[in-house]
Amino acid sequence: MLIGGQPTRTIWPTAEGAVEILDQSRLPHEVVTVRLEGLADAAAAISEMKVRGAPLIGVTAAYGMALAASEDPSDPALAAARARLTATRPTAVNLAWALRRMSEVLAPLPPAHREAAAWAEAFIMANEDVAACRAIGEHGADLIGEIAARKPGETVNILTHCNAGWLATVDWGTALAPIYVAQERGMALHVWVDETRPRNQGAALTAFELGQQGIDHTIIVDNAGGHLMQHDQVDLCLVGADRVTGAGDVANKIGTYLKALAAKDNGIPFWVAAPGSTIDWAMDDGVAQIPIEERSAHEVTHLWGALEDGTFGVVQVSAPGSAAANPAFDVTPARLVSGLITERGRCSATAAGLRGLFAEA
Repeated sequence: MLIGGQPTRTIWPTAEGAVEILDQSRLPHEVVTVRLEGLADAAAAISEMKVRGAPLIGVTAAYGMALAASEDPSDPALAAARARLTATRPTAVNLAWALRRMSEVLAPLPPAHREAAAWAEAFIMANEDVAACRAIGEHGADLIGEIAARKPGETVNILTHCNAGWLATVDWGTALAPIYVAQERGMALHVWVDETRPRNQGAALTAFELGQQGIDHTIIVDNAGGHLMQHDQVDLCLVGADRVTGAGDVANKIGTYLKALAAKDNGIPFWVAAPGSTIDWAMDDGVAQIPIEERSAHEVTHLWGALEDGTFGVVQVSAPGSAAANPAFDVTPARLVSGLITERGRCSATAAGLRGLFAEA
């Protein structure tokens, strides 16, 4: 997608055997490229959320294994690299999926052949992610088109939570991809952008993306969504996911569950966009089984941003001495999800619906 009118991806390999990423911890105020030169850099980029979003985490982990194979392609070294990357973020299943796929490719090969194979596979995975997200966009835009057809000549108002746009993937995004394709098709759109505390990925990243793409949008505080739904100002809730169980439960950024409850109460369709790599077929009870990452209390008590004098800094927003909890995700039960949008099409948030699209899983 676009930054300053120029097509841009979130991650790319260099000719010198390194990887470059957009540092998303600096957006929207600064566009900074960071160079990853080894396994340690890749692990830090994930854990420090310089890259974030389940699909992008997976691809970054794949490139992390390529960097590790360049350093030491032996079995013990690659096993240690996989363990180190696995420990960076526990909730997004794409991380484990990508590392398992890389291991399946590399393990049968002699060590001398692993470096080249690792780089090739990571590159393939990155391009597969782009294609999958574009396909999600096409299927989701059909859904938006159906809503637009019911209100001809009017704007379709979409509410989203967190950032599931191209910054959360290699390109296009998941929940925002349908919006981008709908824009291509000439639909009139407006997006309500939840700020998404505590890291403000909506206000910082989703709003940045939509602004760069020229899509009408308004940032709202996280608790405003229910009010807008009550007053008929939301036609569709569209979010991404960090993990989807085989039964259709969805783990997404904290606060998603409350949006789903409000949507259910107001008869607003609540759809989740995610690629097949985000489905965890081994789980059937998201609330009981999905591990929820607990992040630093500092993210809740302090905010980073642009100061009035034009510099950047951190300010404390909480009462000094107060404790803070920071669960990063919550689980929306399948009964609250209108349906799932994948690269293979739309389906109900049920085991049967998912198996209908992914029969081989």
